[in-house]
Amino acid sequence: MAPTDEDNQPSSRHSALTDATPPDRPPTEGAVAAVARMPRWLPRAMVLALALIAAFQLGSWAFHQLTGLLINILIAFFLALAIEPAVSRMAARGMRRGLATFLVFLGLTIAVAGFVTLLGSMLAGQIIKMIEGFPDYLDSLINWTNETFHTELRRVDVQEGLLHSDWLRKYAQNSAAGVLDVSTQVLGGLFQLLTIGLFSFYFAADGPRLRRALCSVLPPARQTEVLRAWEIAVDKTGGYLYSRGLMALISGVAHYILLQALDVPYAPVLGVWVGLVSQFIPTIGTYLAGALPMLIAFTVEPWYAVWVLGFVVVYQQFENYVLQPKLTARTVDIHPAVAFGSVIAGTALLGAVGALIAIPAVATLQAFLGAYVKRYAVTDDPRVHGHRRRSPSGPGVLTRIRRLWAGRPEPEES
Repeated sequence: MAPTDEDNQPSSRHSALTDATPPDRPPTEGAVAAVARMPRWLPRAMVLALALIAAFQLGSWAFHQLTGLLINILIAFFLALAIEPAVSRMAARGMRRGLATFLVFLGLTIAVAGFVTLLGSMLAGQIIKMIEGFPDYLDSLINWTNETFHTELRRVDVQEGLLHSDWLRKYAQNSAAGVLDVSTQVLGGLFQLLTIGLFSFYFAADGPRLRRALCSVLPPARQTEVLRAWEIAVDKTGGYLYSRGLMALISGVAHYILLQALDVPYAPVLGVWVGLVSQFIPTIGTYLAGALPMLIAFTVEPWYAVWVLGFVVVYQQFENYVLQPKLTARTVDIHPAVAFGSVIAGTALLGAVGALIAIPAVATLQAFLGAYVKRYAVTDDPRVHGHRRRSPSGPGVLTRIRRLWAGRPEPEES
């Protein structure tokens, strides 16, 4: 007997249930733990990131705290490079490097101390002279004011007004409060000079030992490059100081002749002042150096200050365009624009210290990198020498304008 549809209904339901996709079973506790478990590398990465951040913060803090010491060491290093030729020359004759370095520093100390003593005595004498002659200057100024503006000023009234003015009282209070700050700055400056002198003495006296210690941690190829860079730095720094010293001598003699001709007191000391300050303070050194001779010349005769100012400006142009290119061509060999830019960059980075060491540092870097730059022969083209090539399309714009202005027609093109 054949099965009916009613009989087949349960079997079809069973087959439909068996063919359908079984429902997802809920995950067990072990599977949940496996999915939620943190990767093994993540804690180590977090600890490493935190350690790097802490090391960076610590290094940044230490660098900012040691900035002053690092700048002093940099100054000492360049000072040691500057005296290296003299020390090496004395050591080559059989003298110990320590004794040779001491003698060089002793000579520099005596020269600087003598110059500061002469300059201080000159300034003290001029200040005393200006204070003693202040009533006469005030009388002449009051007389000129009364005659010019038809006023009735008196010296007694002016002196009483100055003595009882709020500006003078506040200035006296600020000066009294700033005495401690000035003393602290003086002591800090002396300690800084002592630190620079000590490091520069060790750099110069133990120069060979320092080079051996540096080369001992480098492969032979790198050792050659380091020694070559060191030698270039010594040559450029020494050449820079040599050229600056020679220009300071010429500038000092020139200004001494002018001041002596004008019968300005302390002409030799003022000449040395102008020579040193104008050469070893870049950019503004000339005008800063000329301010003191102008002030002292003004105490002798006001028109003498004008003569000194004119001579300073004229001599500065002569030095920039005639004297300096010839003296620095073989020693520093750096373009004036590059020198000016390096001074500005050094000032922005390290202040006055950067302005002093910028030129020898850039000259050293330029000479060192010049050996690794491949150069080619320059093509024989008029444009290399600044001559423009004529356009083959026809006459220029100015020629066409002149022809139209003269009423001549344009030539027909072939």
